[in-house]
Amino acid sequence: MAGPAGRMMAGGGPDQRSMDFKGSGKRLLAQFKPQKMTMYAMLLAVVLSVALSVVGPKILGKATDLIFAGIVGRDMPAGATKEQVLDSMRERGDDGIADMLSGTDFTPGQGIDFDAVGEVLLLALGVFLAAGLLMAVATRLVNRAVNLTVFRMREDIQTKMSRLPLSYFDKRQRGEVLSRATNDIDNIGQTLQQSMGQLINSLLTIVGVLVMMFWISPLLALVALITVPLSFFVATRVGKRSQPQFVQQWRSTGKVNAHVEEMYTGHALVKVFGRQEESAKIFAEHNDALYEAGFKAQFNSGIMQPLMFFISNLNYVLVAVVGGLRVASGALSIGDVQAFIQYSRQFSMPLTQVASMANLVQSGVASAERIFELLDADEQEADPVPGERPARLRGHVGFEHVSFRYEEDKPLIEDLSLAVDPGHTVAIVGPTGAGKTTLVNLLLRFYEVTGGRITLDGVDVAKMSRDELRAGIGMVLQDTWLFGGTIAENIAYGAESEGAARSASDKGGGGRRVGVTREEVEEAARAAHADRFIRTLPEGYDTVIDDEGTGVSAGEKQLITIARAFLSDPVILVLDEATSSVDTRTEVLIQKAMARLAHGRTSFVIAHRLSTIRDADTILVMEDGSIVEQGTHEALLAAGGAYTRLYKAQFAEAVVEVN
Repeated sequence: MAGPAGRMMAGGGPDQRSMDFKGSGKRLLAQFKPQKMTMYAMLLAVVLSVALSVVGPKILGKATDLIFAGIVGRDMPAGATKEQVLDSMRERGDDGIADMLSGTDFTPGQGIDFDAVGEVLLLALGVFLAAGLLMAVATRLVNRAVNLTVFRMREDIQTKMSRLPLSYFDKRQRGEVLSRATNDIDNIGQTLQQSMGQLINSLLTIVGVLVMMFWISPLLALVALITVPLSFFVATRVGKRSQPQFVQQWRSTGKVNAHVEEMYTGHALVKVFGRQEESAKIFAEHNDALYEAGFKAQFNSGIMQPLMFFISNLNYVLVAVVGGLRVASGALSIGDVQAFIQYSRQFSMPLTQVASMANLVQSGVASAERIFELLDADEQEADPVPGERPARLRGHVGFEHVSFRYEEDKPLIEDLSLAVDPGHTVAIVGPTGAGKTTLVNLLLRFYEVTGGRITLDGVDVAKMSRDELRAGIGMVLQDTWLFGGTIAENIAYGAESEGAARSASDKGGGGRRVGVTREEVEEAARAAHADRFIRTLPEGYDTVIDDEGTGVSAGEKQLITIARAFLSDPVILVLDEATSSVDTRTEVLIQKAMARLAHGRTSFVIAHRLSTIRDADTILVMEDGSIVEQGTHEALLAAGGAYTRLYKAQFAEAVVEVN
C-alpha cells in the first residue's frame, strides 16, 4: 500500500546499526547535567540513608548479644567471674562450649538487661527511621530530576523536528517517527523513574555492606565474595543475549505503529480496494515480530532474577556454615554472625536488584538510542545571521538557472530560469512528476536548490531566514490540514503568528497579523464561500472539529483552508490544486474570490484542470523538470505545442465522460 517512503521501516537506514549500550547509556546520563545540583543532593541523601541502613544490622547484633549473654549468665553461679566459669567448663571436659562462650560478654548470675536491650532497639529504630526518611527525600529528588530531564528531552525532540528538512519526513513513515517521539520517550521516563534511584542505592549498599563485612570478619567476607564472579558472569551473559532483543522490540514497535497509523488514516481506501486481508496479514507479520522480540527480550532478561536468587541462597548457605564454625571456635559472637548473615542478604539483594533491573535499563537505553538517532539526524541548513530581506516586499520572484535533484544521480530540474512580476498570476501545468510542486517547494525553501538561485525582490532567498521568507507567503494545498479546535480557530491559524507579523510590519507590507477579530474571520470565510455551510453547523464558527475534520466534507475542509489563506493577507499566494475537492459551481465562485485575493499579489497556481487557469498572466508548461512552453492561454493554444496537447486531451476526456 505504501510507496518507497512507506516501505522504509524502523529497521531501515541508520536503525540497522548495532546497539551501542555503553555510548548511549553515557549520553543518556549526560542529559542530567542541568540537574546536577539536584543529583548531588540526591546522592548525599542516598549515601546517608545507605550508611544508616548498613549500621542497623550491627546494632541489632549488639541486642542479640545482650539477650544471649543474659540467657547464659542467669544460669551461672553468682559471684564468679567469666574466666572462672569457663575454666570450670574446661575442667569438666566441655571445651567446645567454653570456646563458644568465650566470645560472649556475659556476667555470671545476671539475667537479661532489658534496659540495655531497649536502648539498643530504640537506637536501631531511630537509625532505620532516619534511613527511610532520607530515602524518601532521595526518591523525591530522583523523580524531580527525571521528570525535568524527560521534559527537556521532549522539548529537544520538538525543536529538532522543527529543524529537520522535509526530506527526512518524506523518507520515513509518520507512525515510526511518532513512535520515537511518544513511545520511546515515555519508555525512557519509566525506565529512569524505576531504576535510577534504586540502582544508585543498590550500588552504594554493596559498597557499604562490603565495608561492614570486612570489619566484622575478613574470612566471612571473602567467603561471601566467592559467589560475586559467578553473579557477574551470569549478569553479563544474560545481558548480552537480551540487549539485541530489546533493540529489535522497539524497532518492531515502530513498525507496528507506522502500519496502524497508515492503515487507520487510509482505512476508507483499504476497504474500497478490498485490502483488509492484506493489511491484516502485514499487521500480523509486524505483530508476530514484536511478540517474538518482546518475548525473547523479557525471557532472556527475566531468567536473570531466578539465577541471582539461586546464587544468593548459595552465598547464604556458605556464610551460615562458616559463621557457625567461627562461633563454635569462639572467634565470633552469635550477634556478629547474625549481623553478618543480614549483611550477606543485604549484599545479595542489591546484586539481585541490579540484575532484575537489567531488562528495564536495556529497554530504556534501546529507546534512548532511537531518540539520539533522531536528534543526530542532519538538519536543514541554518538561516544566515543576520538574514537579508527586501527593503519592501512587493512579490517579484526570479528563478535564475535553477537546478535541483532529490537524488544525486537523478536530475529533476536543470537550468530553469523564470521571472515573475509583482501582482502577476503564474499557472504551472504539466504531467505528473514534471516538477510543478517541486518548483513551489524550492521557492518556500522546503528543499534547497542544488544550483543557481531564487530571488525575492532581488534578494537571494537562501540569504533570508525561513521565517522572513514564509511570513509573506500564503499557501493552500490539495491535501487539507486542520487541527483539533473550532472552525474559527482553524481559519485564524494563519493570521496569529506574532513574530511573523512583526517581521512583516518591519518590511512594510505583507505578512500575518496578530489578534484577528471574529468579524475578520467571518469576512474571510465569506470571501472563500465557506460562510454559508459553516452557519449550518450546530455551533457555527464555534463548532469543534478534530484533526481529521470529522463532520465536514473534503470540499468544506478545503474551503476552510482557503479562508485561512484569505485571512493571512499574503504578498505571494501559492495554490496547489486548491479547488480539487469542491464542486464546479463553488469552484467558479472561488476562482472569482481568488481573482480578488490575487489582485496586487504574486500568485503561483498549480492546476491539472486547465479550465481553471485561463485568466493567468503567464502559463508555464513543465515536462521533465524543464519549462517547455510559456505564455497566455490563447497564445499557447495558437502555438499548437505541449499545452495544446494537454488541453485537447482534457477536452476529449470530458467528451467521453459526457457520452
